[in-house]
Amino acid sequence: MTKTRPITLFYSPQTRATGARILLEELKVPYELHVLNMKAGEQRQPAYLAINPLGKVPAVRVGDTLVTEQGAIYLYLADLFPEAGLAPDLTDPDRGAYLRWLFIYGSCFEPAVIDRFMKREPGSMNETPYASYASLIDMLETALTKGPYLLGERFTAADLLWGIALRWTTMFGLVEARPAFQAYMERISSREAVQRVSAEDAALAAEHQAAADRIVSAS
Repeated sequence: MTKTRPITLFYSPQTRATGARILLEELKVPYELHVLNMKAGEQRQPAYLAINPLGKVPAVRVGDTLVTEQGAIYLYLADLFPEAGLAPDLTDPDRGAYLRWLFIYGSCFEPAVIDRFMKREPGSMNETPYASYASLIDMLETALTKGPYLLGERFTAADLLWGIALRWTTMFGLVEARPAFQAYMERISSREAVQRVSAEDAALAAEHQAAADRIVSAS
């Protein structure tokens, strides 16, 4: 039944949607891209706000099912195609750690990184969702030092989420590029799907910038 349901990924290059596209490539399932030029503000137009009122990507539609939010999309898609082996099943002992890492990303990592970047006082360790930035980053380093993946030898969809996120956050100096992170990013970046989508993203992002520049010039 799943294979007959069309998949559409609402997408813009070099955004959080890049990881969702890489996941679909890793799952080896057919999908269509609905591309939004965020540099031209297409994500804020009524047509897309009807899909996601927050105006954020990614969003994915599978048949009549619409899913937004990065962690939810990874969880949904990896479970939908179990034959790819990117998610422990419900009775697998690794399921707990897998879910933990998927949800730590959105619930703890992004808030911690943004608070630090904005130089906001995060409050006490009892008041923030991530305790402290340092404890969170140290915990991630410990897990990846044991590696090679978050679940040890087992590669999952959670590694795509974290590997791509670390690549961007370390690139912009938001997270310290510790040796364990560097080695992990290299492992993820060496995957064929990551390399292919990243190259296509760069070309599409350049097209979007050129289109946005033309709009500005014409106004």
